[in-house]
Amino acid sequence: MRFWRALRRGVVRMIPAFTLLTLAWYFWTNIGGPDPSRDPFRLRGEVLAQRERDLVSAKAEQATWQRRVEALRGPVLDRDLLDERVRAMLNWSAPNDQIFFYPPGGRLF
Repeated sequence: MRFWRALRRGVVRMIPAFTLLTLAWYFWTNIGGPDPSRDPFRLRGEVLAQRERDLVSAKAEQATWQRRVEALRGPVLDRDLLDERVRAMLNWSAPNDQIFFYPPGGRLF
């Protein structure tokens, strides 16, 4: 009889602690726990994909500039490109030139 009474007392003393631990677990998982949208592996994958897209666009821009620089090097210069650069650098235009303005974010090439 003593054993059962001691066992019952121990269980009754553990009920508040168990209840508090259960409530803490509930709030941790449903309210304050890790957010699935902030999964570090998924975020790292998204960042990696964005960096790869940036790299592709940077390589395309680099190829464009290399093509333009190569046109200004060597024994034969591209006269049109040279004329364009001189006019752009000195802000000159001829009286019979047609000038087309691009929007501020628009690219010529």
